Amino acid sequence: MLLRDIGSLLPYHTHVDPALVVSSLNRMIDDVSAGKTIFYDIYTDVQKQAEPSRRDTGLFFLRGKPGAPFAVVSPGGGFAYVGSVHEGFPYAVEINKGGYNAFVLKYRAGRGGTIATQDLAAALTFIFRNATALGVTTGDYSLWGSSAGARMAAGIGSYGTARFGGSDLPKPSALVMLYTGHSDVALSEPPTFVAVGDADSIAPPAIMERRVTALRKLGTDVEYRKYRGVAHGFGLGTGTTAEGWIGDALQFWTRHINDKRSNREHR
Repeated sequence: MLLRDIGSLLPYHTHVDPALVVSSLNRMIDDVSAGKTIFYDIYTDVQKQAEPSRRDTGLFFLRGKPGAPFAVVSPGGGFAYVGSVHEGFPYAVEINKGGYNAFVLKYRAGRGGTIATQDLAAALTFIFRNATALGVTTGDYSLWGSSAGARMAAGIGSYGTARFGGSDLPKPSALVMLYTGHSDVALSEPPTFVAVGDADSIAPPAIMERRVTALRKLGTDVEYRKYRGVAHGFGLGTGTTAEGWIGDALQFWTRHINDKRSNREHR
């Protein structure tokens, strides 16, 4: 397959940039060449024997500053596939540029949202248990998700990891949700950054705006972006009006980290 045709593998996505895909893959190749481990199993051998489909899961790890907070990115794909090459690895590279550590989740596709969210809960449990070895801090972590992945991240943000079979862990300090039809809201929600294109026919802005309104009624800090002329699955949005959204999302997360640290210092 020619690189220009890679977008045909991602039917729920738009603006797939082959050069960007290759750049993030080359970053991972460089990490391996430098002796770094870039993929971790999230289930034990016993757990995989009990449920063989768990063998197809894990975390790709792109390292930022040692001891910095981490983000977990859940790509979309309608729960039919995991679009990591478009809205997983490229996000992680940009998150690294902010100094943060980034994990990209490879969850079970074709099994629906609940199973996928269970994989996210298992991934967070793995990171918390192995934080020292991984070189990350567990404070102030964030969850990022696009489309189906945003549903997963929002489920954890609303109800926590224990609800989906993981350990009872703190909720994220920030949630980044892109172009999803997810509308559920719990009684308490983490600060949330939301982005969508105004030409999105899969997750129309009106659906996301209803959830934004509901979050704000709860007193949740929400930053909402709607981009002109952009359809569903735009990823980093390179070459569109959405380009640069990830920098705004990183600033949103950083602000909430700084606010929490300031509050702790003044207690």
